Amino acid sequence: MKQYVLALDQGTTSSRAILFDGGPNILAVSQQEFTQIYPRAGYIEHDPVEILSTQHGQMMAVVKKAGIKPQDIAAVGVTNQRETTILWDKQTGKPIYNAIVWQCRRTSGICRELEERGLRDYIHEATGLVIDAYFSGTKIKWILDFVEGARERAKRGEILFGTVDTWLIWNLTGGKVHATDYTNASRTMLYNIHSLDWDEKLLRELDIPREILPEVKNSCDHYGALEIDGVQIPITGVMGDQQAALFGQTCFARGEAKNTYGTGCFLLLNTGEAAVGGRNGLITTIAAGLNGRVTYALEGSVFVGGAVIQWLRDEMGLITEAKEVEEIAKTVPDNGGVYIVPAFTGLGAPHWDMYARGSIFGITRGTGRAHIIRAAQESIAYQVGDLLGAMVSDTGVALEYLNVDGGASRDSFLMQFQADITGLTLNRPVVRETTALGAAYLAGLGTGVWSSLEEIKKLRQVDAVFAPAMERRQREALLEDWNRAVGRTLGWIPRPECAADIV
Repeated sequence: MKQYVLALDQGTTSSRAILFDGGPNILAVSQQEFTQIYPRAGYIEHDPVEILSTQHGQMMAVVKKAGIKPQDIAAVGVTNQRETTILWDKQTGKPIYNAIVWQCRRTSGICRELEERGLRDYIHEATGLVIDAYFSGTKIKWILDFVEGARERAKRGEILFGTVDTWLIWNLTGGKVHATDYTNASRTMLYNIHSLDWDEKLLRELDIPREILPEVKNSCDHYGALEIDGVQIPITGVMGDQQAALFGQTCFARGEAKNTYGTGCFLLLNTGEAAVGGRNGLITTIAAGLNGRVTYALEGSVFVGGAVIQWLRDEMGLITEAKEVEEIAKTVPDNGGVYIVPAFTGLGAPHWDMYARGSIFGITRGTGRAHIIRAAQESIAYQVGDLLGAMVSDTGVALEYLNVDGGASRDSFLMQFQADITGLTLNRPVVRETTALGAAYLAGLGTGVWSSLEEIKKLRQVDAVFAPAMERRQREALLEDWNRAVGRTLGWIPRPECAADIV
């Protein structure tokens, strides 16, 4: 029996391919960073062709590195940065514009127009989301408005839209499959998460032709096949990266939660078959689609998580490698009164302020490099703590523990501070590549590598447990200062009058 599963993990800054056995153990990993494009302040783009070429390259490389035959691979799972938007020519396959990345704020003006037209409540009720430039819908509109002739061509069926999963699948299957799954569709601000269909009212409001939209399928389903060295391998699992991490953490039951520490941070709580509405800036999203039925999650997003460490390295030059921050942060007893609010692209939940901007507070003559680095580390934990507070308020569920994963979860200083500042125990799994693992689980379920969710649940192993050790009084004092700092970043830039004004 074929026992290997290949996961294609298309992130915000890199393309990765990971090969798992039925253990599930990681046999090999191949990764390559790709270009981040910043045309102007607040704009972030990717080259879709570079995304495809780097992902294809890693796919081929990981099979070679593992030393296995392609015919021994049972299935492929795809997981991806979610809201990033690509439109391409159906005949030539060429993108009509660069991919607009989920972090990009260029459509803030369009979002304001939607607010002024009274669509806030409808969008929240239909899609589970808030009106924000984060999501795909306004990005699609911007491209159709900006690229000459694009909307007319779209109406004629000559243009296709996809989030990154759809772009990869369409290309890897030779243009045979134009599809996405429920989880990715739920992030577009165009998909009705209750009727499970594209929302006609929102398509009209944004003037987006239905013809460009992909078919929406189960997360565990058949999405065609890709070829490796002449061998056809089925794609049987597709899921947005944060839902895939929830699945990879085996949070299959209502009330189970995880937080992923990546470029951003993403906290998801499984709410079962009930779509729980967020009242404190959280959003409702589809957690998984299996066998024609969906489960839901409550989600909070931190736009700048691990990206603040990249900023220390690339823009500030305070470190040369991200892994340095853990030891440097430990060289000072505390943050020296310094707080960094990394609202580089606005703030997500629970604030949802697209006009906030990054700030540093509390600097004195005695502030040193280590204080700045420690404050950057702590800012990640503070933002996640804000999400947890909103989530408890919305659901009334007091979590006893939090499952953690993602690149920054390897940082024991950060994990301990997270436990301390939230008062929660953190469980870090042995396999921390939970986003790729979730995609692998889905693909394996679709081809019999694993027979059930119960079997998968038994495979989970915990690597480390971080229990809170900070006194309550100290925690409250730190949180008070953090909240003061956040309050002073809100609404930092003037609100634009129209979409073209946003910078």
